[in-house]
Amino acid sequence: MSQPISDTFAQQLQQMRTELIALIRAQRGGKIRRAEAAPDPHDIQSGDWSQVDGERDLAQALDERETAELRAIDDALERIRQGAYGQCVDRGVDIPTARLHANPAALRCIDCQSRYERAHPMEAPSL
Repeated sequence: MSQPISDTFAQQLQQMRTELIALIRAQRGGKIRRAEAAPDPHDIQSGDWSQVDGERDLAQALDERETAELRAIDDALERIRQGAYGQCVDRGVDIPTARLHANPAALRCIDCQSRYERAHPMEAPSL
């Protein structure tokens, strides 16, 4: 991939990273962690422990999703630095630019991503 195109995607990925970090901070009430912003289960007056458990599970799932998304963005930026950005990690073929515009952190071409998802149906979709 040419340098100007890689630079364009690097800028897009940096913007995505900045927005994701801002979203995480906003959801967590600033710079504190989501767990610190969550209600203290010992303060529950209604006794609805299932709601507290559900909120905790949701917060954990969001943390995992956001962490995975941030890791995918950082990995894509590293591939740009190494000159490997835009190449399918499975076959080494070029990932179409249209796919990278839709998902700048994409690891695989569409064919390989489809095969990966069929082989790993229980995993979250790989970016």
